[in-house]
Amino acid sequence: MNKFLERLQSRKVLVADGATGTNLQKMGLQPGLAPEDLVMDQPDLILKLATAFASAGADILLTCTFGGTRLRMKESKYAQRVSEVNTRAVELTREAASTGTEILVAGSIGPTGLLMKPFGPLSPEEAIAAFTEQVQGLVAGGVDLLVIETMFAFDEADAAFKAARAVTDLPIVVSFSYDRGVRTMMGVKPAEMIKRYKLMGAALVGANCGTSLENMEKVEQEYAAAEPGFPLWIKPNAGLPRMLDGNTVYDVSPGQMGEFAKKYAALGARVVGGCCGNTPEHIAAIAKEFK
Repeated sequence: MNKFLERLQSRKVLVADGATGTNLQKMGLQPGLAPEDLVMDQPDLILKLATAFASAGADILLTCTFGGTRLRMKESKYAQRVSEVNTRAVELTREAASTGTEILVAGSIGPTGLLMKPFGPLSPEEAIAAFTEQVQGLVAGGVDLLVIETMFAFDEADAAFKAARAVTDLPIVVSFSYDRGVRTMMGVKPAEMIKRYKLMGAALVGANCGTSLENMEKVEQEYAAAEPGFPLWIKPNAGLPRMLDGNTVYDVSPGQMGEFAKKYAALGARVVGGCCGNTPEHIAAIAKEFK
């Protein structure tokens, strides 16, 4: 059996890692530079962050490939080496995972940054081709599962899911971002989302980024009401960001994150981690609640 699915059968809550982008910015990532470039140019930085999350108690580490499609990397000097970048990201994450016990590696797949037709220029065929190339690189690297995350529209998430399933039978998690209360920017509702991707065969569905801890609880309540007992993946921001002296600040403390993690688990979350603003200290506080 797949290692991720086997771990889920234990009924224990698994802890996912924290933020990639906001932590790399603190570590020196310059504005306008894609984190995926660091996979090739500064692998030690990627390894250092992933290892910190492993040491904090994460059971699942995500690869630094959120923007790892050809469409999103078009300005990168590695635009013609997309598959290689994704494979290398898995290798680095796997190295960090080896510092802990039975830590799983998840391949992160984010939006392309383009709207699908008729709202934007991207066709379903182009989207599927881009996601297929990325998934092939992630699978070649040896991921344990795939996470299609921070999605806001069915058409793009469907393209990513179809691409992933055409390449591999690995478990797929689908996570949407609800930045309009309990709606995404394209109007998707949690109940609609969970029913759609349960039917398509997702191992888990969930939510990440884009909202407050309190609002994430409401989103999860809608998931649970629509499909009672279906396993959920919850990875909220450390609160909503605000600007302070030109810097982006997240106000939720590690202790607060740990308290809300317990609430999410009580509602059916089987995996709890953190998105933007979540440091290794935040993940350690979540891990403390479940370990």
